Amino acid sequence: MERHEPRIVVGALLVVFVVVGLLYFSGSQTSTILSKVGAAIPYTPPADEPAPPEAGDVVGGPAAGGKGPGAVAAAQPAKLLIVRKGTLRLEVTDVAATVSRAAGVVTSSGGFVAGSTETGTAGDARAGVDYRIPAAAWESTLAELRDLATVREQSVSTEEVTGQVLDLGARIANLRATESALQAIMAKAAKIADVLEVQKQLTETRGQIEELTAQQAGLQDRAAFGSLAVTFQLPPKAAPAATPRLGWDPARDAELATSKLVRIGQEATTAGIWFAIVGLPILVALAIAIGLAWVAWRLATRWRDASQARSAG
Repeated sequence: MERHEPRIVVGALLVVFVVVGLLYFSGSQTSTILSKVGAAIPYTPPADEPAPPEAGDVVGGPAAGGKGPGAVAAAQPAKLLIVRKGTLRLEVTDVAATVSRAAGVVTSSGGFVAGSTETGTAGDARAGVDYRIPAAAWESTLAELRDLATVREQSVSTEEVTGQVLDLGARIANLRATESALQAIMAKAAKIADVLEVQKQLTETRGQIEELTAQQAGLQDRAAFGSLAVTFQLPPKAAPAATPRLGWDPARDAELATSKLVRIGQEATTAGIWFAIVGLPILVALAIAIGLAWVAWRLATRWRDASQARSAG
């Protein structure tokens, strides 16, 4: 029995190694299979598709909650997207020259003129210009524009749209995942009715993607370039000083008397018109009423006198 003990020990060790090896390889394969169950269908963007938003490339916004198909984890903290809008009213001595200098300031900062209007002549010229200014150069450009002339009015408002852009990105990613799933279903569809139904859903999904992408691009453009409306105007003209009256001025007295007479005539004419239209009909009605009352009194008196005469006779 002592000679067979080493063989038994060696055989037992071989069996243990074989069992451990089988459990290791079978467990690895099982975990690999389970890892593929429920995984989101990857989205492969087309070659002509624009790059994703700059704001941290975060797609799991409030609508998606950062979970589910199409959600992508944030690689870095989101960059704030702020929409800037402002108005500026400048009082200048030369409208055309100042407008030209302001255009140079905005262009040198990377901005551009979005629209302009000019009214009036040299004496009362006025201009309004809408500028688009890069967000990074907003403060410096605004300061340079203020230095061009006297500032009469200024207002600036800001709106933070980072959340809106991230929410749109999450919705777009989810719709793209849905689009990829529908394309996979269409590839396996055998009936014409199924193909038509899937094609309808694909068209609706693609339309929603394009609409949300346009909204996202619009917000990013407004955040990248602030909007500033500048009004250029000349200083207000001073009112002429009143000339003091010295001594007697017959011409002025005659003018005042004439204007007074004209006003009296106008008031008299107005009174006559009111009397003819309103007063005269009222007087005629009163006269008729008085006449009827007098006739009735006369008839009553005669009837009374006749009655008394018959009674006395």
